[in-house]
Amino acid sequence: MSVIPNIDTIKSRMRDAWNAGDYGKFAAYMEPGAQEIMNGWRIPQGLSLLDVACGTGQISILASMAGINASGVDIASNWIAVARGRAKREGLDAKFDEGDAECLPYPDGSFDVVATLVGAMFAPQPEKVAQEFIRVCKPGGRMLMVNWTPEGFVGQMFKTLGRYVPPPSDVPSPLLWGNEEIVKERFGYSVSHMILTKKIYPLWDYPFDVPEVVQFFFDNYGPMNKAINALDETGGKLLRKDLEKVFSDFNIAENGTTTLFSEYLEVDAFKKQ
Repeated sequence: MSVIPNIDTIKSRMRDAWNAGDYGKFAAYMEPGAQEIMNGWRIPQGLSLLDVACGTGQISILASMAGINASGVDIASNWIAVARGRAKREGLDAKFDEGDAECLPYPDGSFDVVATLVGAMFAPQPEKVAQEFIRVCKPGGRMLMVNWTPEGFVGQMFKTLGRYVPPPSDVPSPLLWGNEEIVKERFGYSVSHMILTKKIYPLWDYPFDVPEVVQFFFDNYGPMNKAINALDETGGKLLRKDLEKVFSDFNIAENGTTTLFSEYLEVDAFKKQ
């Protein structure tokens, strides 16, 4: 496993990026899709589930509503505060902890299901993420991931961002989690079997046109918020233009609104007994 010498600095910057903007407002447009994905997983009531890199609780809140004993963990403290507030308002017993996907604050074999919805893929040391999923999952338990692919909308969006604000050169691309062979390699022989399926994320519908959606992302999605604020006026205009092209390419609406589709890789893996 490669060692990243400035990992603490990288994680601090990543935490700042994800704390930027208003992810709760951004995630609201993804929640119908999260519900559809949760329904497809068919997790029985009464099982214990850990939502890794849970954000504002997109999976863990829904799981708790479905009678699953849900916990969530995330590196961004403001998101954990939002998730706790949501659980309290809904009268749910979901628990949320601030923590790192590469060093989860739970004992070995704590959960029947360990899941992540396009969250853990952004941790800078993916081999450690895979190790932690395996460690905290019970023998025979299930590990579920939704990871963006390089070819999909989000993959192309990050590719565009990277041309203006390059990511750290010594950190593997998060989008490698969208590659089947790499996922198999990362989980290795700790799983009894694994189902990998490329799917389209249930559509994101925005009641406004592409330029407004791009601005919405700049305002509320942490990585885009940090990117636009790191550029001068000229760079910002060029980035906006390029992103409007990407968003338009993946928009299937034709009535002045925006409906985005993005490919992801679903990982459904079972830990060996």
